[in-house]
Amino acid sequence: MFAIFHINRRLALMFLTTAAIALMICCGAVANPARATESGRGIKLPILMYHSVLKDKSYQGVYVISPDSFEKDLQYLQKKGYTAVVMQDLLDYVNQKTPLPEKPVMITFDDGYYNNYLYAYPLIRKYKMKMVFSPIGYCTDQFSQKDADHANYSHCTWDEINEMMESGFVEIQNHTYNLHENKNGRLGAGMKRGESVGKYTSLLTEDLSKMQEEMKEHTGYTPTTFVYPFGAISNVSLPIVRQLGFHASLTCESRINYLTKDPNCLYGLGRYLRSGKTSTESYFKKIGLD
Repeated sequence: MFAIFHINRRLALMFLTTAAIALMICCGAVANPARATESGRGIKLPILMYHSVLKDKSYQGVYVISPDSFEKDLQYLQKKGYTAVVMQDLLDYVNQKTPLPEKPVMITFDDGYYNNYLYAYPLIRKYKMKMVFSPIGYCTDQFSQKDADHANYSHCTWDEINEMMESGFVEIQNHTYNLHENKNGRLGAGMKRGESVGKYTSLLTEDLSKMQEEMKEHTGYTPTTFVYPFGAISNVSLPIVRQLGFHASLTCESRINYLTKDPNCLYGLGRYLRSGKTSTESYFKKIGLD
């Protein structure tokens, strides 16, 4: 996504390109801990992936959902007995043996749009849910300086991110500092064809480290999870992500997750894209949440 006119134009272009391409839960203790599935594969965890939230129907589509639809999603999850968790809950389960709720679900928002703060965050608080928010560092820096708070194209500022984090309902993770693009042969944090391992390692290490440093500087928090832009994964990235201290990673692969006590189960977690083109009932039926 990305003088102010040029920044807005670039961010708007990336927004259109993207649109064309969660122990304590709910402020209370876990009453009924989750148990391993009958198959013995582990605790079942569906992860939902959202991007932008807008009222204007002309913008709604594959990557843009309406606030009303998001609220219906939250109502559906509560009605069906699901409890929203964040990545720290998963880490506590794996490393500290802290039980998870009986029916855990994770709500994630990628890219860090201001409209997430404007529309989704208040609903998360209203229904006492939780969400994982993964902003793009470069965009956060730019909009923290000026020209912020435009629902259609702005990204959250550091102040807004801090406000959400301090609420206890929002957890922040790393979505790269400035690798959320599809150009010059590179898609997101993926490796370019013909690129040397050394050059790629340096590039990914520099970008992810910069985002970790920015997060620590502006919020006092260091992300534990790397969220792949566009779901573009290179096998070479796996050891790099581990070496940088990330304990988990999120992809865009549409599949359910099974949690065990093995820390390795937290790498490459799958997520189901929430499209604005389908109803709440149809979406959850399709991904098997009932």
